[in-house]
Amino acid sequence: MLTDVDHFFEPLTPVSYLDRAAAAHGDRTAVVDGEQRFTYAELHDRCRRLAGALAPLAQGRPVAVLAPNTHVLLEANFGVPWAGVPLVAVNTRLSAGEVAYILEHANVSVLVHDPVFDELVDAAFATMEHPPTRIRSGDEYETLIADAPPLAITPDDERALLSINYTSGTTGRPKGVMYHHRGAYLQALAMVGHTGLSPSAVHLWTLPMFHCNGWCFPWAVTAAAATHVCLPKVDPTEVWRLIREEGVTHLNGAPTVLSMLAYAPEAGPVSPTVRVATGGAPPSPAILRRMDELGFDVTHLYGLTETFGPVMICDWRPEWNDLDAGEQARLKARQGVGNMISCRARVIASDGTDVPADGTSVGEIAFRGNNVMLGYLDDPEATAAAVPDGWFRTGDLGVIHEDGYVELKDRSKDVIISGGENIASVEVEQVIADHPAVLEAAVIAVPDEKWGEVVAAFVTLHEGATATEEEIIEHVRGRLARFKAPKTVTFGELPKTSTGKIQKFVLRQKSGEGSER
Repeated sequence: MLTDVDHFFEPLTPVSYLDRAAAAHGDRTAVVDGEQRFTYAELHDRCRRLAGALAPLAQGRPVAVLAPNTHVLLEANFGVPWAGVPLVAVNTRLSAGEVAYILEHANVSVLVHDPVFDELVDAAFATMEHPPTRIRSGDEYETLIADAPPLAITPDDERALLSINYTSGTTGRPKGVMYHHRGAYLQALAMVGHTGLSPSAVHLWTLPMFHCNGWCFPWAVTAAAATHVCLPKVDPTEVWRLIREEGVTHLNGAPTVLSMLAYAPEAGPVSPTVRVATGGAPPSPAILRRMDELGFDVTHLYGLTETFGPVMICDWRPEWNDLDAGEQARLKARQGVGNMISCRARVIASDGTDVPADGTSVGEIAFRGNNVMLGYLDDPEATAAAVPDGWFRTGDLGVIHEDGYVELKDRSKDVIISGGENIASVEVEQVIADHPAVLEAAVIAVPDEKWGEVVAAFVTLHEGATATEEEIIEHVRGRLARFKAPKTVTFGELPKTSTGKIQKFVLRQKSGEGSER
């Protein structure tokens, strides 16, 4: 009998899913990217050749990719780790200064970038003393991988560094969140299980692949041997075309992406059902009802860059199917429970103890487990502050219900304290979003001489719809305590990040409060 586990133990790594997909489904379509289509056998070969091309250039240092949702960024999720180095997927909405900072902070050796970012890369490199080797996708990239020998370096330690994902950095320099192979492998499996991916699934890339490595879906979709449909830009018309022509069955995105699709001129009932995972902010009951009417099955997820993307899921219980639509929408808007590979989510008080599971006691949401980061790159102080006792503090405030489901109440920095009363901005936003004229809403605190802070609302209306400030205020007063109603309502487009999150710090700056409270 074998006694040495090394004889049969294989360290977990998410890139192994492509080995399996190529062996079992090599002749089936893996990638659709415009006019280009690759089978799983072709994708496997391309990624291994990419590894062979990058390894001698990287010399053990990270490789960065700056590209929209194309096959190039998808291939990097396999080819860069197979080159034996970490992947740095760069946010495509950043400035030249921010790009340069990330490249220097991560000690990047090679930057692969789409030609659409030529000017951005030129500007970033101009500020760097030692810029990385530059590879443009297109002819240069294709020649590089065509001439390279295939390579696949796999980790000896499954907790080795797989990728570095940078936080948004809205209040300072972005932090480099370090992912390990084991966490991404398990997180990808959780996404397969919770979203029902299978070889017959067709996944549309409406979520940026640079965001938390696409919530680990580059590996999850591949693990299921489903089809990746690349989408460089979220355009509702193109999304609806691809849903119908490519037979899309799955897509992910922030609630604002759902709003774009739900109210697009091309919107119409889908068949078969399209499964949607949404996160980044609590979806309003109004948008959930609209998506349900169109035939989309929406699952609410919650996560952060530090948790490999979705760490909690609103796991739907079959007994909820008999509830009315309004109650179902309310339940779907909750953040839920830890995903199948997570530890139990906690809501903790300031002293580190659990708050009562009564649905009203507010605390900070915290996690630990395989899908929590290794830490922040070269920032032990920030790592220690975020994980003071083995539990990662999210900075989000929530309650835990009797059934164990967590409901987000607010970011700790977004709670509005008016006359000594705490007001959850999420609660007010969801009520405003339920107004028939409202497409989306954001609520912030603004200074007030009498109350300290009061509620200010920023609202985007449906195209062609009208509403007045007084109508919105009275709508909230009819649903919530009067002190929770906004004192002002500003109409217009809301500022967003590249992943669709509303940038409240921008609204604060415009309101004269500044980004720090």
